[in-house]
Amino acid sequence: MKIKLLAFGIAGEIVGSSSSVIEVPDDCDIDSLREYLAEKYPALTTVLEYAIAVNRSYVQGNMLLGENDEVAIVPPVSGG
Repeated sequence: MKIKLLAFGIAGEIVGSSSSVIEVPDDCDIDSLREYLAEKYPALTTVLEYAIAVNRSYVQGNMLLGENDEVAIVPPVSGG
């Protein structure tokens, strides 16, 4: 199935785009997506504790993704 991947900040630099469409298995959940992204973009493993949002809501590990979901990688942000 296809999902829309949004990558913010350093994640976008690692992925090479702030927005793309990727193909994932039909039974893909958030944990599986993290594994897939780590294999496809090994440098992404250097971004500690990035959050994932699906359709603009933050989610956890075992939530299944659906066709055309919008998935955002949100790295930690620091500021002053």
